Amino acid sequence: MLALKQRCLWILAMLTLAVAPAWAGPEDELKSYVDNSTQLLVDKLNAEKSLYSEDPEAFYKLMEETLDQFVDFRRIAARVMGRYARQTTPEQRDEFVERFKRSLFDAYAQALVNADDFQMTVQDAEILPNNSDRASVQMQLTSASGSRIPITYSMFKNNEDRWMMENLIVEGVNIGLAFRDRFAQEMEQNRGQIQLVIDGWGSAVESLDLNNEEQGQS
Repeated sequence: MLALKQRCLWILAMLTLAVAPAWAGPEDELKSYVDNSTQLLVDKLNAEKSLYSEDPEAFYKLMEETLDQFVDFRRIAARVMGRYARQTTPEQRDEFVERFKRSLFDAYAQALVNADDFQMTVQDAEILPNNSDRASVQMQLTSASGSRIPITYSMFKNNEDRWMMENLIVEGVNIGLAFRDRFAQEMEQNRGQIQLVIDGWGSAVESLDLNNEEQGQS
């Protein structure tokens, strides 16, 4: 049950950021804007949930179009590959980005559409004092049962001066680090054959238990 919750939170966290367009204001404005955008997320999920059972591919395309504007999947995928990214061709990197996105959808979409009612509120937003192009946003998800779950977004400002998500931490579990560790394990098990790891990434994500991953920040 807890693993299912982690799957749901991964998608919910990305979508919460996705409803908030680029914002280059100070911290209090960033906090206020993300907080005000939460209801837009709830409305979007409620409006599109039925599409998943009717046409999962259309649901995936809709989510992809939304998330690509605000989640830097290419940056995340490169970090997941870590040092092994240097061994890939440009074509393999492109392929992994697409497989990475699709694996998240295939593994977590069911948990997303079946999610109970919830509320998400912004607790704090901090633009890093030593780097104004990096920020973290502290969120709290309150479930229908009253459970409170802390979520942290790691964001950066890209070349177009737009805030993009590059990682998140859910209940102390660093999601990006968990995926990176999994990629390294797959490389070891497949004796360094990176194409085999890319081809089998969907299965690797489905079997990943985030609750048993080491906690930390990258």
